[in-house]
Amino acid sequence: MRYAIFSDVHSNLEAFQAVRLAYQNENIDHYLCLGDIVGYGTDYSQCIRLIKELKAVTVAGNHEWGVCGKLPLESFTPLAKEAVAWTAKRLNPEELSFLGSLPLTHSLEDFVLAHSSLETPEEFYYLNNYDQAYNTFNLLRKTACFIGHTHKPGIFVQENALLSFCKAGTLRLEENKRYIINAGSVGQSRDGDWRASFAVYDSSSKTVEIKRIAYDVKTTQKKILACGLTEELALRLSSESI
Repeated sequence: MRYAIFSDVHSNLEAFQAVRLAYQNENIDHYLCLGDIVGYGTDYSQCIRLIKELKAVTVAGNHEWGVCGKLPLESFTPLAKEAVAWTAKRLNPEELSFLGSLPLTHSLEDFVLAHSSLETPEEFYYLNNYDQAYNTFNLLRKTACFIGHTHKPGIFVQENALLSFCKAGTLRLEENKRYIINAGSVGQSRDGDWRASFAVYDSSSKTVEIKRIAYDVKTTQKKILACGLTEELALRLSSESI
């Protein structure tokens, strides 16, 4: 089985369309979204519609909880707070109902999905270091956990009591190891590479690959500026040092 696994679209239609086209060459069986479909960008309705068209199994991100009122605006940074409030005012009841119905985690054959971590997923911690990785590994009962949230792709590997970290690329999953795999962000990368990030997991060959693809970032930026959102939300899409 080949899975398309992606996260943090953030209403960036141009990036999402580029990733969707890339997946058409990957013989994908199922689509899995790790949350934060909305927020920051302007094309919230179109991105929700694409998620539904792909029949993507989706878990909730903090932006879903924010626009639905499950997470207080005070929990967000000033930029995120503005984007959440802006989006929440524009979502229709059907869209809000869909986003509000998403679970925090979802288990499949040999892996589990979460937006941020398995440790109190409703708190949406950023899993950035070994201590935070240990906490999720202690709760992980399967081979791998796929996450997003940090907008930085990479893979934590646990072998017995030892942890290591590797950046994006292709990795074969081994039976005596466990993995936390961050798919990065489709719509707003924060690792110095502005391109959209996405993952492909093949459960037969036990391989995961994190890929990048360029998209029409200037069009996305123009849309953000035209809607009156803070200029920084547009500029940081093409920044190499966020």
